[in-house]
Amino acid sequence: MDPVMTGLDRVRAGEWKPSKGERLGLLANQASLDSRLTHAKDVLSYLFPDQLKALFGPQHGYGGGDQDNMVETPHSRDETLNIPVFSLYAESREPTPDMLDLIHTLVIDLQDVGARIYTFASTLLNCLKAASRHGKRVVVLDRPNPLGGDRVEGNLLEPELYSFVGPYRLPMRHGLTMGEMALVFSQVFGLDCDLAIVRMVGWRRRMLWRDTGLRWVMPSPNMPLPDTAIVYPGQVIWEGTNLSEGRGTCRPFEIFGAPYLDTRAIRQGLPPEALEGCCLQEYFFRPTFHKWAGRHCHGFMIHVLDPDAYQPYFTSLALLRAVMAIHPQAFAWKPPPYEYEFKKKPIDLIMGSVSLRRGLEAGMPLFALKEQWLPDLETYVQWRRPCLLYD
Repeated sequence: MDPVMTGLDRVRAGEWKPSKGERLGLLANQASLDSRLTHAKDVLSYLFPDQLKALFGPQHGYGGGDQDNMVETPHSRDETLNIPVFSLYAESREPTPDMLDLIHTLVIDLQDVGARIYTFASTLLNCLKAASRHGKRVVVLDRPNPLGGDRVEGNLLEPELYSFVGPYRLPMRHGLTMGEMALVFSQVFGLDCDLAIVRMVGWRRRMLWRDTGLRWVMPSPNMPLPDTAIVYPGQVIWEGTNLSEGRGTCRPFEIFGAPYLDTRAIRQGLPPEALEGCCLQEYFFRPTFHKWAGRHCHGFMIHVLDPDAYQPYFTSLALLRAVMAIHPQAFAWKPPPYEYEFKKKPIDLIMGSVSLRRGLEAGMPLFALKEQWLPDLETYVQWRRPCLLYD
């Protein structure tokens, strides 16, 4: 089977082009490659000489070298093209009028990972809002959702918890591509923006990354493999706790733990349904940086055996529930700040629900908590249909 053609591949094939003299900006990072592993900057500058006037980078930077949350990237300059590289994860997280004055059209080519909390969604929305205010055109070069597009999971984000890690009322596993998300944002925020999506060819909603025929290039420093993306919609919750989510190891999010964990008791405290489609390997690690740096941690590595059966959010919530029950004194929620929110609890921003945290603290059965979000999730599946571009 031929690899999926991304939006960038279709540009390279001549299926989209700007008008003569149209000044272009490009929002991209190190994962913005075509199927020949040529970067979007090089594709655009070759096909449309002298029309690329500015580059923009999301969280972690245009080159993807900056670690962790709230580690800002400075502006710089591309020496090859002699054009500015603007950071959208600095003093401003959206394009400023001065930046947009350089261009007519902003081309966006970012690889999302399929989870609401991944900040590229907020950067996309900020760009759409800025373009709408300043009369700029936006062209999204679409890419696969590595988790597929037919399965969704989790509670919908509560509006009072909108933040840079949750810009709209989406479930944790949202099942949208970046192009589809742009259509959702344009609709729900009523944006008067000249928006175009360069669709993929050959992508189907049932596809995981392994089915696309494309090479995986890390979209951020702690997303090394497609396997990382599969566990991320659940394992990201450890960012709101004092457990290590595996930063400082070679397999972040798949590996997690803390010095105080009783792994045997935690495993015994899990309902059997929590391990559907996966296996927990007891794992000992010593993070080289971030939480518990240099300390010997007890924990697990998640091996996903059947992605169709595995429910990342449910599994990680079950693990969290067990840790809280077995280690009530040692376990703690991470205090603010978190992604430019200085008052609200990071775990509330991540899970998108204060009531979910309180239910966990009160010892509510996990299935009762899950049943609370299922009606909203079913409504979401129907609501998003007009914005779906594939199948």
